[in-house]
Amino acid sequence: MSKFQPVSFYKNKKKTYQLTPFRFLKFNQEKYFLSNMTGEYLLLDRESLGRLVEHQLDDSEQSYLDLRAKQFLIDDTNSIATDLLAIKARTRYSRLPEFTALHIFVVSLRCDHSCQYCQVSRQSADKLKYDMTEEIADKAIDFAFKSPSRNIKIEFQGGESLLNFPIIQYIVERSKKLNEVHCRNLDFVIATNLSMIDRDILGYCRLHGIHISTSLDGPEDLHNKNRPRPGKDSYEKVIKGISLCREVLGRDEVSALMTTTEASLKRGKEIVDEYLKLGFPGIFLRSLSPYGYAIKTKSFAAYQTEQWLDFFKESLDYIIELNRSGIRFQEYCSAIVLSKMLTSSDPGFVDLMSPAGIGISVIVYNYDGSVHPSDESRMLAEMGDNTFKMGNVLTDSYEQVFSSQALLQPLEDSYTNSVPMCEECAYEPYCGADPVYEYAMNQDYIGRRPDSGFCQKSMGIFKHLIKRMEEDPFVKNLFMDWANRK
Repeated sequence: MSKFQPVSFYKNKKKTYQLTPFRFLKFNQEKYFLSNMTGEYLLLDRESLGRLVEHQLDDSEQSYLDLRAKQFLIDDTNSIATDLLAIKARTRYSRLPEFTALHIFVVSLRCDHSCQYCQVSRQSADKLKYDMTEEIADKAIDFAFKSPSRNIKIEFQGGESLLNFPIIQYIVERSKKLNEVHCRNLDFVIATNLSMIDRDILGYCRLHGIHISTSLDGPEDLHNKNRPRPGKDSYEKVIKGISLCREVLGRDEVSALMTTTEASLKRGKEIVDEYLKLGFPGIFLRSLSPYGYAIKTKSFAAYQTEQWLDFFKESLDYIIELNRSGIRFQEYCSAIVLSKMLTSSDPGFVDLMSPAGIGISVIVYNYDGSVHPSDESRMLAEMGDNTFKMGNVLTDSYEQVFSSQALLQPLEDSYTNSVPMCEECAYEPYCGADPVYEYAMNQDYIGRRPDSGFCQKSMGIFKHLIKRMEEDPFVKNLFMDWANRK
């Protein structure tokens, strides 16, 4: 009697496999998009998808090998797949214990610009009652250092933050003094339109390691149209300010952010070229938000989500061609999404987090001491809606503020794995929730997904990035580089 089965027994034996949890949806006429809980994804034709779920795939097929490599299925050759999934999931959520790293101090509502799309309900430059005081600053600093995060970034915003530069100096120096005891990784950023920047201010920034962030909407005529100020010289001042910042602080110590208005929609190439001309390594293509002055002036309603997506796709495709020609340039919104698609890490971008990033990633201390879980929720409060107001540093403790239902309820409602339609969406691993946006639009933390502009914009970005990767190997390599670039 033979001790072994014949060779044919082993050759003909068909492997059995188990499925791990995954979602799928139709991507185009030929393919379905599949994703699992850690963001691994594949495109499969309908016939292969059907055979997958019926456990009829053969282990010699390429689709079988791809699915096994990405832990969509488990057989006796990859029994550690469940452990790999657990490790990837743990890595993806490892940011959560690092609770609230970004602390925004709104040091003044005063501003010398009158941008029609501005999200802030700004005040004129002479209204000193809209400035943060030392008493409020002290309390807010104490709150910041109660955060469990090893990294604390303090960002100064306005209005125009430099209109209250003395309080910035006070906060920086007191924070650095406290940090001698707390030993955190402490960073500072001043968000400014650069109209008031000078060598003295920059000398102070260089001494204390303060980074500068500004706004640049594109070429001169577009920037001046979007960001008017007395003298009609907003572009001139920001260009001179960028040059001075680089001279004093160094080239990488100043960054810029654009906002897409109706006037921007047909000028994506020109906007990208402006950033290239000024030597920036990339651009963040940002849409308008439904808050503050943007609502009062109806700027937010000036274009639809579909129009912005067309602008985004055309601009991104132009950036891709620049890279193909040898010009190294990045689109930062895409890079954030791609890091979630192509790596096991999560960059913690507030708008694409689940549960939502409000309070967890960012907290805002307004000039009057009121505390809000995001800059957008603070803008709602300036419009008279205090739904998201968590408390006030003058009257409430850190524990009272962070256990406020103004934070906990929207966080609970915004966990995408339990939100109707989100929980079954194949793009869920890359997406997130923005309860402030949904509330501003629908007076509801969840909203109605088929009508959600947030959902339409996010899905439009995801689909375009995947489409470009699938049709062009150069783009896939480029996007992999963006996803892993720090």
